[in-house]
Amino acid sequence: MKTLIKKMIIMVLLIGQYTLSNAQVAGKIDKLNMGKVEPYQMEVTYNKTSHLIFPAAIRYVDLGSDFLIAGKSEDAENVLRIKATVRDFEEETNFSVITEDGRFYNFNVLYNTYPSTLNYDLLTMQKIENRENGNDVLFEELGRNSPSLAGILLETIYNKDKRIIKHIASKSYGIQLLLKGIYIHNGKYYFHTELRNRSNVPFQIDFISFKIVDKKIAKRTVIQEKPLTPLRIYKPLDEIAGNSTEKNVFLLDQFTISDDKMLMIEFYEKNGGRHQTLQIENIDLVNARLIKDIHLKIN
Repeated sequence: MKTLIKKMIIMVLLIGQYTLSNAQVAGKIDKLNMGKVEPYQMEVTYNKTSHLIFPAAIRYVDLGSDFLIAGKSEDAENVLRIKATVRDFEEETNFSVITEDGRFYNFNVLYNTYPSTLNYDLLTMQKIENRENGNDVLFEELGRNSPSLAGILLETIYNKDKRIIKHIASKSYGIQLLLKGIYIHNGKYYFHTELRNRSNVPFQIDFISFKIVDKKIAKRTVIQEKPLTPLRIYKPLDEIAGNSTEKNVFLLDQFTISDDKMLMIEFYEKNGGRHQTLQIENIDLVNARLIKDIHLKIN
């Protein structure tokens, strides 16, 4: 009798522990579902290629199985082409995409010989579904700054268009380059520039460079130059038409320089000689205007 009672007690304890364990697992799953990234549903076929147009350039693509093949379209960094590698696959598969603005997308995919849609505009879909404020992926080069926040700051500085620096500029042959402001936020610099073309001849940009050089330019060598690469640029800038003005904002890592060096920002004209150069000293860098917080309060 005592043995039977002991067995019953052990059984009750085991059942209780199993129930508690299942409840804990279910609770964790429920919490995980709160952060669930809802997938888009799409169909692919073997004989035709589907295209997805993303709001920003594609940085990463991962395919869930060998049933799919995908790649970025040539000369279109934000367009992904995808199709089936085998006919009539029966199992659902998936793929994921991360774009340069830090957004993560995932798709569940089924095979259909005659899919109703082949081309998708993700920006339009997001607006319809109110998914504009989606998940953010952090990139190593941006540190604590999310790509979407960096994008907002670039856009805000561009649109506010304040000239807080009045002493850094260059001018020749009807072309004038201004440094309108230097801003700092979470260990990143934002350089606000403006290029004015007061001539009738378009100014075609060959390339733009940021580099640290010795102040004694005559003795400068290649070894003494330290090039800097912008992490983000607000917009591509290829040409400034005659009698027009173009602004831009460049995002760079935080740095300082010694008193015997300076930062040079150079805009080179393609097949021309109207190059423009800005010279920035350390005092200008350390006096960068502070962006206080994500509410975009600029001192």
